[in-house]
Amino acid sequence: MKAHSQVLGRTPEPPPRSRLSPPHEPRREKPLPDAWRVEVFRRPEAGDPEGAHAVAALAELGLGPVRSARLGRGYLLSPALADEDVRRAARELFADPVLDELRVVAPGRAPAPRPSGVHRLLVARRPGVMDPVALTVERTLERSGLAPAGVRAATYQAWELEGKLGAAELAAIGRLFANEVIEEILVDDEALHFERPSARAGRGAAALALRDADDEALARTSREGELSLSLEEMRAIREHYRSLGRDASVCEIETLAQTWSEHCKHKTFGGIIDVDGERIDDLLKQTIKAATVELARPWCVSVFADNAGVIEFDEGWHVAFKVETHNHPSAIDPYGGAGTGIGGVVRDILGVGLGAKPIANLDAFFVGPLDLASEALPAGSMHPRRILRGVVAGVRDYGNRMGIPTVSGGVWEHPRYVGNPLVYAGTVGLMPEGCAHKEVRPGDAIVLVGGRTGRDGIHGATFSSAELHEASAQVSSSAVQIGDPITEKRVQDGLLRARDRRLYRSVTDCGAGGLSSAVGEMGESTGAVVEIERVPLKYPGLSAAEIWISEAQERMVLAVPPDKIEECLAVFAAEDVEATVIGRFSDDRRLVILDHGEVVCDLDMHFLHRGTPRPVRRATIVRREVADPGCPPCADPAGALLALLASTDVASKEWIVRQYDHEVQGTSVFKPLVGERADGPGDAAVLRPLPDSKRGIAIACGAAPRYGLLDPWAMASAAIDEALRNVTAVGGDPARTAILDNFSWGNCERASTLGDLVQAARACYATAKAFGTPFISGKDSLNNEYTSGGETISIPPTLLVSALAIVPDVSRAVSMDLKRAGNAVYLVGLTHAELGGSHYLALAGLDGGRVPRPDLKLAPRHLRALSSAIATGLVRSCHDLSEGGLAVAAAEMAFAGELGLVVELARVPVSALAPDCDPEAVRLFSQSCTRFLVEVSTSEGPAFERLFEGLDCARVGRVQEDPRLVVLGLDGAPCIDLATAELRRAHRGGFQG
Repeated sequence: MKAHSQVLGRTPEPPPRSRLSPPHEPRREKPLPDAWRVEVFRRPEAGDPEGAHAVAALAELGLGPVRSARLGRGYLLSPALADEDVRRAARELFADPVLDELRVVAPGRAPAPRPSGVHRLLVARRPGVMDPVALTVERTLERSGLAPAGVRAATYQAWELEGKLGAAELAAIGRLFANEVIEEILVDDEALHFERPSARAGRGAAALALRDADDEALARTSREGELSLSLEEMRAIREHYRSLGRDASVCEIETLAQTWSEHCKHKTFGGIIDVDGERIDDLLKQTIKAATVELARPWCVSVFADNAGVIEFDEGWHVAFKVETHNHPSAIDPYGGAGTGIGGVVRDILGVGLGAKPIANLDAFFVGPLDLASEALPAGSMHPRRILRGVVAGVRDYGNRMGIPTVSGGVWEHPRYVGNPLVYAGTVGLMPEGCAHKEVRPGDAIVLVGGRTGRDGIHGATFSSAELHEASAQVSSSAVQIGDPITEKRVQDGLLRARDRRLYRSVTDCGAGGLSSAVGEMGESTGAVVEIERVPLKYPGLSAAEIWISEAQERMVLAVPPDKIEECLAVFAAEDVEATVIGRFSDDRRLVILDHGEVVCDLDMHFLHRGTPRPVRRATIVRREVADPGCPPCADPAGALLALLASTDVASKEWIVRQYDHEVQGTSVFKPLVGERADGPGDAAVLRPLPDSKRGIAIACGAAPRYGLLDPWAMASAAIDEALRNVTAVGGDPARTAILDNFSWGNCERASTLGDLVQAARACYATAKAFGTPFISGKDSLNNEYTSGGETISIPPTLLVSALAIVPDVSRAVSMDLKRAGNAVYLVGLTHAELGGSHYLALAGLDGGRVPRPDLKLAPRHLRALSSAIATGLVRSCHDLSEGGLAVAAAEMAFAGELGLVVELARVPVSALAPDCDPEAVRLFSQSCTRFLVEVSTSEGPAFERLFEGLDCARVGRVQEDPRLVVLGLDGAPCIDLATAELRRAHRGGFQG
């Protein structure tokens, strides 16, 4: 059920199908629902936090006046239920007897009349849209004996608003409370639907006559069928069927479209690129994978070969790591997109090898300006604030309900993410040694486990491969998925039990492309026969093709030996998970789908997986002529620092962090926030997954989207450097660190955009090789552009790098908050006049400049020396220098430790400066890479300094009892003198949900 936390922001005009109606003219397109209606509201004396939040949010947006608001949870139940059973269920299952009051209305009857001046807005899922809460209600009613098998339920929200509101105002408010892609809104109208989706599709084979189609017809078929296939790919399909002498079936075309999609096939990274006359055959293989192959780390167990990367952890155990993108679905439905993003990456971890147990989640969000004016919002898009609230709620609800801690992440803001936000979701898993590899053998049963199949997620893979536009919310609504974390938790428990009993040989998740991708990939080397009518459905009326490509959530596919089938099904039944044999793996390398005995798909596996054309794409390396404003002097360093602390990228994310459970499973050593008041932004999360071992893992990420438009090479290298800085700062071993790449890019049909991608990939190779850090997995998301009114907004070239490092002994791990007055503070690393893409220049309204990039000869040595210092117990606290540079890092360490800090700028090591660079501003605000502030006790200072002989390391300050940050300028006088309370206020007050 969607929480109110998603309602802020301007919303687009309603699509034609909206059921909004004026309050004085209630519409009666449908009769009142033939169902029991139960509504649960908070008692007036108990208060209504959601209602109060709504009033404040609407006032902020200028909608109203709304004097009060109440939110009720609504339930529709089968009309055959007895009155006494409905009322008992309402009392025992739906309501808190202390806080709530109940309203029960019999089938076909209207609720009690509304008081004067009160309007009701009902928000309900559209027919066929997944309703996880309703499924839980149905199961609970059946098991409690309150209802027979087959009971039906639906849920809705009932808002009661008091105020003098006109039709237009109510319509606008309604669109803020709901996402019309998946929900319908009724204003002062009680005619809720309670019907199943209509049976709109027939069964059996359906042919597409492509053999004689010309190019125009081929392009039209791809476009109108939402296949996202190029003309060259459609031609290859046409020639294939000409050689077979028959037409293609709809199911076959859909299978090819999903398998050949950019989302699944990564055609750009794996294709042929001509870069200014130089030929690259498989960019991924020649850069990112090449770094890993050449490094040949023996502790890499499984890389680029499965749903996630796997490395050795401790004796008898491995850890798996994967980060996914869910950008386009989150632009249309932020809550559902982010929730199913987390659900999908959790299934990646469950589906790697023979399955790993998810032990931690992470997220990263890239959004447009949160203070964007309503009139500046492109048509058809959601306000960035609404998107951010929605994606946070989606991650929160899915992770918390599955019992997986969300321990790491970040938020970045840039105007070019308006209309096309980026949403990353990651999961770490723990698996026993010997479970990292799998196989499929002919004769193995194809077993589908988990949720039932519906129309949700149709064309999700192909939708994710296309760019967004102002009508995407309407034409691609079927691509939206709705997750059910409770079902996935049961799937997880059953799967891990079956794994430990070795009841299956292979497993994968049913993600992008649905069964077409899952079965198609598992059976690539064998073949498969699927009886599509065996797939359990949420409702009747789905065609074979819809069943086959649906991306309905919480489903996994297993390859089960014939002699293990009954035992395997029994294990899942014990966990209340539906498991069904839907076919078998064959030995003819053909993918055959039967619908009640009729062949609806018969594809050669080689053509399916290797038949994709590989056109030569053209790329051009653009040498950008970027003006360099240098580093202008700062008239008010203290004011600049406070402004930086309040900026979106730097400010506290506590309002997000506090919504996540980061303690569940009991393995968290360092949580996202640290320090005396648990409000300091930690560099990385630290977990101790095994209770009988002191070995831990550090998890963090790095990104530098502001650099991407200026220098894609530097952007990629800096992102890797930041991720490595973060895990090293808490005690992670850089020699046992693995990283993931997640590229989000614009339209690579443009030669310059593809050239930027080539540059970034090459930077990944050079940087990973220099640091000795292998990539173990990754994901790319292309065509991240939004077109509205003829204008296209392309996102900045963006690379998210996630790092997982082994912490040899968690008792030696360090946090970023200052620990004791009198300790010395060192600056590790050299400061350069690198202000390009910096927050300081952005604050001054300036663009351009020299973009930071790590020194690939010295940076690895700095990391190794710091790691040694932490491992030997010399470090009391450590914080990397990132957004805002030295000034921000010093401020964060001070207020997090509730101690003072004195920094002498004259002691800061700095490279030669150009005449137009203010030396104090460079030292304060430069964002040069591979730098740290490190607290060391005075007595251990000499030992610490010896570890950095020949490197850049200087004692620049001291910790003091007086809780103030004092920065002494080059003349020895204070240029910043601020109380830590003031620093904390700026940091916590600048970015609120």
